[in-house]
Amino acid sequence: MQVRQVPRFEVDTVLQPDATVWQSTPVETVKLKGTPLDMQPTAAIKATWAEKKIGAVEVTQVAAVHDGERIAFRVEWSDPTENREITDTTAFPDCCAILLPTIEYAPMAVMGAVGMAVNAWYWRADENGRGRHVLAEGLGTTRTIDYELVRGNGVYKDGHWHVVITRAMKVESPDKPVQLEPGQSTGFAVAIWEGGKGERAGIKAISGDDWVKLD
Repeated sequence: MQVRQVPRFEVDTVLQPDATVWQSTPVETVKLKGTPLDMQPTAAIKATWAEKKIGAVEVTQVAAVHDGERIAFRVEWSDPTENREITDTTAFPDCCAILLPTIEYAPMAVMGAVGMAVNAWYWRADENGRGRHVLAEGLGTTRTIDYELVRGNGVYKDGHWHVVITRAMKVESPDKPVQLEPGQSTGFAVAIWEGGKGERAGIKAISGDDWVKLD
């Protein structure tokens, strides 16, 4: 996938899914699949989901821009229900995330490994306007390291979510998240949680077992 370089933009502007910058940015279709049941962290989760479909969202459209200092991803997918709150034990907020390897060869399918972290830029419908900056070094190790560096904004319209997630390409952090620069090639992945189907944590749809190339 190619990230389009554009003139310098304001954060609040690029966060609007209908902003002019997105109207002329190429969109790539990315297929998703459910995370495997045998990769779930507990026996209880495995038992609960043994007869259920994991990965309600099967395809998404992704576009990306950068201005040399900040990068933004626009993610769109079909969803029959708008879920913005935790309403009971089976309904959760809709969510999505952009995943990036902090170092080459960090394993995506198992959310990294010790010393090979995966950095997730995570948006939740019940926290609209901000994002979570997340690191993981393997299944069950996900932790939020920051609530300020990542911004996210989602608009639900006509049965579709339109979400923009953005962060500075380089940031200062003792936790060593991903650092990006113009001209770089890396990988990325997309994860989507359909809250109305009870998806949360490791129960999600994701873009395959390996990274999608990002230039």
